[in-house]
Amino acid sequence: MWTRPCPLSRRQFGLSLGLAPIARSLHAAATEPLPCDEPAAVARVYLASERVHWPKPTLDVAQDVADVETRLAEVARRNATHVRLLGGEILRTPEEVRPWLERMGDIDGVLMIPLSQPTPPMRPLIDALQVPGLVFSRPYATHAWARVASLQKEGRKLDVVATTNYGDLDPYLRAFRTARHLRKSKVLVGITTPGARQQIADAYHRHFGTSFQFLTGREFVDAFRAVDAELARKATDECVRGALRVVEPSPEEISNGLRFWLALQELLRRERANAATIDCFGTLAANTLPGYPCIAFSKFNDAGLYGVCEADLHSAMTQMLVTSYSSMPGFISDPVFDLSRNEVIHAHCVAATKMRGLNAPPSPYIIRNHLETNEGAVLQVLMPAGETVTVARFDGPRRMLLSTGEALGPVSSDRGCRSQVRTRVADAARWLRNYGSGLHRVVFYGDHTAAIGMLSRLMAFEVVHEM
Repeated sequence: MWTRPCPLSRRQFGLSLGLAPIARSLHAAATEPLPCDEPAAVARVYLASERVHWPKPTLDVAQDVADVETRLAEVARRNATHVRLLGGEILRTPEEVRPWLERMGDIDGVLMIPLSQPTPPMRPLIDALQVPGLVFSRPYATHAWARVASLQKEGRKLDVVATTNYGDLDPYLRAFRTARHLRKSKVLVGITTPGARQQIADAYHRHFGTSFQFLTGREFVDAFRAVDAELARKATDECVRGALRVVEPSPEEISNGLRFWLALQELLRRERANAATIDCFGTLAANTLPGYPCIAFSKFNDAGLYGVCEADLHSAMTQMLVTSYSSMPGFISDPVFDLSRNEVIHAHCVAATKMRGLNAPPSPYIIRNHLETNEGAVLQVLMPAGETVTVARFDGPRRMLLSTGEALGPVSSDRGCRSQVRTRVADAARWLRNYGSGLHRVVFYGDHTAAIGMLSRLMAFEVVHEM
């Protein structure tokens, strides 16, 4: 067993003072501003008619717009990290719709604000939209809200909020940023022959706009060899010092894992990507790579990037959706059922340490080997307890599986995978009987049911509750 390093000498202590800045610089290098991290461009538009009947024939449309604009300015200020509000014109006829959209350019969403009844431009605008749309229906403004449910059933990316409280727009503006995040994200996929995964990637690209780039494996080797040895050593020392202890891995296995992290960071930077997944139990088995990718993926997920096991594109998109909205990293798992206790254990060898949130303190971790192969280096994260967890997975871009449970705490077992969390669920037997669509599920701390429901309407996918 390799325990934590002994107390530092004066010289070593002096050198160690540079480790935290180095770690920060490494993180900054991997997270240079990307289009996916920018605020969403949301075009607001007022919808009226040339002749108003409802809410009253004498409605002062210009004054109504001025009143709303004053309130929206505060909403925009409050959500400046999520959106930039563009536009603000009044459309009164269907013919004005397409010229207006062309002027708005490359937008991520549309905030529609009906002012009166009838509302002739509304249906042509919805029909022309390629991005999510939100109808902000203030009481008495219009009857246009009544059409939204039927349009959602047709697969439109559309939702409605009917309220006098402008604060109710806040979660939707955050959702627009999530839509942009998916649309502008890029996933690096390590696999020798894409095969069916190419079709999966194409489907997600068509629906969400996400880009995928397939790598054959040679790129990982070249990037690994190019890593500065001193940076790799310092990153390794920092990781080991942060651990409760080191159990099985050799210093070389740990160093290779951290060196691989630096190599993947450079690939992300070079390719302007924010996610990586490798077919590490298939065509690019982890023990054939220059280093196990598990620590790299853990550190990516702690940094708001995405490190995803086994070239699982469904789970990658699930993480991207929920993490970008909630700032909660995802934990891809192989579920283990125990009907006698109405419990499900979620287990895998890659886990973020910041499962409570990207800005939350990290959970303790132990450096272990990969349990299923007895080699390499991974982080065994001691998962938090006493919180609701959301369990989700895309089953293609039009369908998401969803459930919730209560995290009871970490499990230490010599079977399965290194990081494990025990959960109590509503009906384990029902979930088991209905289980399908692949093994993996993605665990997020917190109850994100309502947020995922809102995102499903804005981004046109069905939510299927597994229990």
